[in-house]
Amino acid sequence: MKKREFIRKISLLSASTAIIPTLGANSLHHLSGAKSRQDETLNYFEDRHEEEQDVSIVKLRNKFFGCIAGCHLGSAMGAPVEGNSWEKIEKEYGTLNKLLPYHHYGNSNDWMREPGTTEDGVERQKLMITAILEKQDKINAEDLRRSWVDHMNPNAPGLISEPFEGALLSLAKTNIPASDIGKYCDYSGLVSLSRSCHPIGLINAGDIQGAIDDIREIGQLYNTANSRGILWAEVVVIAIAAATKPGATIDSVLGAVLDNCDKVDTRFIRQAGIRGEIERALKLTENCSDFRQMRLQFDKIYSGTGVPYAQSYANEIVTKAICILRMTKANTWESMKAGVNMGRDTDCLTAVAAGISGSLTGGSSIPRELVKQVDFATSVNHHTNSKRTLAETSDGLYNAFKSRLKRLKSYTEDMEVD
Repeated sequence: MKKREFIRKISLLSASTAIIPTLGANSLHHLSGAKSRQDETLNYFEDRHEEEQDVSIVKLRNKFFGCIAGCHLGSAMGAPVEGNSWEKIEKEYGTLNKLLPYHHYGNSNDWMREPGTTEDGVERQKLMITAILEKQDKINAEDLRRSWVDHMNPNAPGLISEPFEGALLSLAKTNIPASDIGKYCDYSGLVSLSRSCHPIGLINAGDIQGAIDDIREIGQLYNTANSRGILWAEVVVIAIAAATKPGATIDSVLGAVLDNCDKVDTRFIRQAGIRGEIERALKLTENCSDFRQMRLQFDKIYSGTGVPYAQSYANEIVTKAICILRMTKANTWESMKAGVNMGRDTDCLTAVAAGISGSLTGGSSIPRELVKQVDFATSVNHHTNSKRTLAETSDGLYNAFKSRLKRLKSYTEDMEVD
């Protein structure tokens, strides 16, 4: 047996051992049964393990998978400890590196979620993905509004999505312009858009300005124009668009973020200071070699309390995610563990950090059994906006991106451009 194959099998066994104590009998039955759609995801994973060891040869399709898998798995792993301090997480789990069941919105339901169940940010993202798949191209605010109206599960708001999304859906069903809906959301500085906007970066793979333009457009369903929530979401889509370029590196991604953030017209809006906050945090954490060192540094600057969603503002989450990206060298699994064990808004942080990392290095570092369990949890979730597997989701986005390029090529040929 080859050494790499031996290591791969040992890694798979370790992942299985880590997850099995957290799963019920029903889950184990499905894990052993290995439904065909789940098998497709694992086959997708296995076929690409070898090439993803070297970031310089990671194929674009694999980057799409790494981004989606990193985001969805990160959400699922971080959700059970969301809002906890890192001290509490360490006391209960040491290093949390497995999927757990959990219960959200406790006053409104008694639903104990299957390990691997994703949460509100992924539900928000699924509607963006559906809009892209239906259009097979970039989307605007009206496209996303249509996806809300046609595909949002009526049970989702207040159960698996945030309650305010039910109010926004009601507005989406009126005749007001889609770009005006975000004016009625009370939480314009939240991470709501930043932690769910990965598909906007992917459909604009390699096109940083296109990603910025699109997030400013669709972001107005959640926020007012040029709000902090949208400006911080720009950082996420810049990073993903830059990471998907051929030959991208961590340095090129960081450079793209710093070169392109804060590009707002200061005649009409006060300078946001986004670049300064990111640079401060990168300097503060430049000597950190693991998440335990990093969270101590972050405790010096982030301690929001006393306001709704105090731990969930975009500036904190996105800044931390960029620092995790650098510290872990964009290893998707290491970024996931760092985010989950950082404390505070663990699911949002992990979704952003692991999603960006996956868009650069792919998903080969993630234990396969965790991917399989997230797909199973999605298949039994009656409240989700989509039951697509991770591979179906990422391949759907990848094919939509190819369709977009094909149309652009045809247009160029029709116009007889040399």
